[in-house]
Amino acid sequence: MNPPAALPLFGPQFREDLASLLAWRRDVRHFRAEPVGEETMEELLAAAQLAPSVGNSQPWRFVRVRSSALREGIACHVDEEVARAGAALAARRDEYSALKLHGLREAPEVLAVFCDEGTEVGAGLGAATMPRTREWSVVMAIHTLWLAARARGVGLGWVSILDPAHVTALLQVPQDWRLVALLCLGRPQEDDTVPELERRGWQARLDWRTHVSER
Repeated sequence: MNPPAALPLFGPQFREDLASLLAWRRDVRHFRAEPVGEETMEELLAAAQLAPSVGNSQPWRFVRVRSSALREGIACHVDEEVARAGAALAARRDEYSALKLHGLREAPEVLAVFCDEGTEVGAGLGAATMPRTREWSVVMAIHTLWLAARARGVGLGWVSILDPAHVTALLQVPQDWRLVALLCLGRPQEDDTVPELERRGWQARLDWRTHVSER
């Protein structure tokens, strides 16, 4: 048996760089046309595979949407859902209509991310009493990919105004796969430490202290 690897020392510079990475992680909607590159995509997907998961089940399933017809079909569906959602936001309709809520037509890469609810990997450990932990594990993989992308100058946008059943049907994936996220990836047109929704006055970042309590 090989001896365990020595734990790396994460010093002050690394912690500062990590804090900077977290601050610069943005939800991107405006993309440049240049491709991400196959080598970079492989690095990002390999990084996502390092995410923690319940029972080490690794239930994430990434589908790269390469077909232009499928991409356009998904984009048209999201446009319809965006319009429907905007109609329900009467009090803030003008603000809502000014937001760009997806980059499905511009982003060089589109990923649909699913949770394989029927996976036998991990033998169900940890998911028997809280089945959604598999889905949360997928979110961890997405966040891992997100940070790895940002570290390489690649932006990511999470598209959530959609009907999961409709997108799942379009992509014809196995029955046990549940859609968790639709992601756009590409080089951002511009970078900013302030989220776009905050810059546009939709919602400011709250103080972390307001989200912590004691019992």
